[in-house]
Amino acid sequence: MNKLFLSAALTTTLLATAAQAEALNQKSLSLSQANALAQEAVKACLAKNYQVSVTVVDRAGVVKAVQRSDNAGPHTVKASEMKAFTALTMKNASGKVMEAAQANPGAQNLKDIPGLLLLAGGLPVKDGNDVIGAIGIGGAPGGNLDEACAQAALDNVKL
Repeated sequence: MNKLFLSAALTTTLLATAAQAEALNQKSLSLSQANALAQEAVKACLAKNYQVSVTVVDRAGVVKAVQRSDNAGPHTVKASEMKAFTALTMKNASGKVMEAAQANPGAQNLKDIPGLLLLAGGLPVKDGNDVIGAIGIGGAPGGNLDEACAQAALDNVKL
């Protein structure tokens, strides 16, 4: 019985150690990367005369960076955060989540989940296939335009 207990304890310890090592090897979104993404997104939108707010969240959904252009509406800050959170938690573009909810009656209640905003403008930030954060933009005259600025930031910032 002691050998069985010892074997089980050793196996549990090894599995826990392996899980901790994997967690330590997960790529994280740094503050400098989050700030660079936000800055590039604002720059891309301002180039088209869009007054926006940009929020970048980390893999846990915690706000890492926020920037608001001088004339962006006050509501755009929260909208950008919610779009980023939606993209992060759904591991998909917030516009795609919106389309899925509209097309699938079983998913229409997604709009009622606190923190989600089913509008285009949020994109996951990925390291390979792993989602390590998300960027959300609010304020351009259409979610597709918010999303284009977010994509430009992802294309221009090396992670």
